[in-house]
Amino acid sequence: MQLLEERIEHLIPIGKVYTAHDLENMPSCERYELIRGELCAMPNNSANHGNKTILLSAPITMFVVENDLGACFAAETRFTIEENPDTVLGPDFAFVSRARLEGIPPRGYLKLAPDLVIETRSPGDTRAEISYKVSRWLTAGSTLVWVLDPIQKILTVHRSGVAPTTLQVGDILSGEDVLPGFEYPMSKIFREIS
Repeated sequence: MQLLEERIEHLIPIGKVYTAHDLENMPSCERYELIRGELCAMPNNSANHGNKTILLSAPITMFVVENDLGACFAAETRFTIEENPDTVLGPDFAFVSRARLEGIPPRGYLKLAPDLVIETRSPGDTRAEISYKVSRWLTAGSTLVWVLDPIQKILTVHRSGVAPTTLQVGDILSGEDVLPGFEYPMSKIFREIS
């Protein structure tokens, strides 16, 4: 543990303003996002977090592929949503429509906010931290932000200028105008495995 701490201190000078390029070239064992040039550690996620995220993101991905709607991006794919200083965020899942996607670079991050973002609440996430993430995505131009809470078994739908809507186990999630025709029962996300 001490070696890792020394390595991190050596690699991450305090007070430095980082860029998306700096972030991309960090060792792969370092898990960070950037908020206006400042490094922010990404949370360690639980098994429940990963399971609930994939139970929602896999059907979305299949729907997008089958309907040729654009591209989906797995957990922690980073997006540059502000520059000078850079803000680079890695959601738990993202979708970018074909109309907005000019291609996927072999290196680097996409410089846009996804149309749809899923943020799955980690056990250590506070409400303020989740609200901040949602605000960042919406301000950057995301149309829909879905916050999945595995512990509470709810999903909250966020859009700019509209009050959030909370869905529970018996509800049906709609892709609205971002994923027209996509509907998914919340019960499939929160099914119990024994």
